[in-house]
Amino acid sequence: MNRSGQIILVFISIAFTTFQKIWDQHAFFTLDFFIFTSIAWVVGWQYDKARYFEKKARSSEESYKQLIDSLPEPVYITRNHQFLYANNAASSMIGAANKEDIIGLNLFDFIVPEYNERMLERFKQIKKEKKPVSTIEYNAKRLDGSTFFFEVTSLFIMFGGSEAILSIGKDITNRKEETARLLQKSEKLALLGQMAAGIAHEIRNPLTSIKGFIQLFKVSQQKEEYFDIVLAELERINAIVGEFLVLAKPTAAVYVEQDVKVLIKDVITLMSTQSILNSVEIFVDYDHDLPMISCEENQLKQVFLNLLKNAMESMPHGGNIHIIVLKKEEGTISIKIIDQGIGIPEERISTLGEPFYTTKEKGTGLGLMTCYKIIEGHNGVLTIHSTVNKGTTIEIILPTITQPLLKKEVILV
Repeated sequence: MNRSGQIILVFISIAFTTFQKIWDQHAFFTLDFFIFTSIAWVVGWQYDKARYFEKKARSSEESYKQLIDSLPEPVYITRNHQFLYANNAASSMIGAANKEDIIGLNLFDFIVPEYNERMLERFKQIKKEKKPVSTIEYNAKRLDGSTFFFEVTSLFIMFGGSEAILSIGKDITNRKEETARLLQKSEKLALLGQMAAGIAHEIRNPLTSIKGFIQLFKVSQQKEEYFDIVLAELERINAIVGEFLVLAKPTAAVYVEQDVKVLIKDVITLMSTQSILNSVEIFVDYDHDLPMISCEENQLKQVFLNLLKNAMESMPHGGNIHIIVLKKEEGTISIKIIDQGIGIPEERISTLGEPFYTTKEKGTGLGLMTCYKIIEGHNGVLTIHSTVNKGTTIEIILPTITQPLLKKEVILV
């Protein structure tokens, strides 16, 4: 540690005492001399110590920046949504000539507005948890206005002596486009034919009924009694079209922190009347200290409603439904819905979730397809296990807000 400050202050004390001795003929080794020299010694030592740690901190910060710069993936540090630092990969990703050009700019200038609420909620979770949160996807934009998809994981850190958020991610635009292209190439024609046949079949049935009753209206004077049937068939057509719109409409859902126990409780309350009418009892078993999840509330409720409705319909003579919620491995939560229904043959399980493939007489298969789509959008997994005449178990595995540290994040921290 450099002791220049200590030496200078002690020298000043000696010089001042020497001046007094020469000018006022004071004694040199006085009590004041020893007191002031001791104070100068201590203050100088503290000054040198502060400079040493300041230099060490700057050196550590520079090493930190060099480490970030060496990473091939985009990494940036923000405070109050403003860029404090970014590596070359991050500046290149958004089309900046160099990383200094984006320092001080607002992060929201590079996010498509529909995703602003998602990012605000995510920052709240990051500051609350103080550890890495699950990966999330944004639609971002470059300096030239072009857009791209960015997948990012963020971490709460201390930078420059103050709180900040470090984010690391990658441009997944090419991956999404390639995936979409491959899916379109392999499934477009098959799915189009399948759905066209399904639509024709599902809509033809109620149209046939409507046509028949309209013919009866021409010859019958008691046609009022048929109105409810015609309206019900029209409503069925409307419901089929509505389910297609849910599947097809792209949305930028806002994911917020939620307690899965509260979501399930709300859904059970909604289903209570139907469960009583169907002689079905619903039992719920929660694990202790369940972690929070990040989700779109209405979408997850839709999944639980669909699955509970299917479970009830599989038990025409009543029975019990058990919902078990527990922590899985670190960073995930498991939700099981177990019924005592008629079950599903093993050979049919692999085709569940396909449009218009259903085990119900008047089903469309779109409800379960919607469930798969929603759970996939939450980075989760939905699996079905069933035994004929014994029942079905549906398990949903969802990521919690926090997740285990990735290797590259451990290095950065």
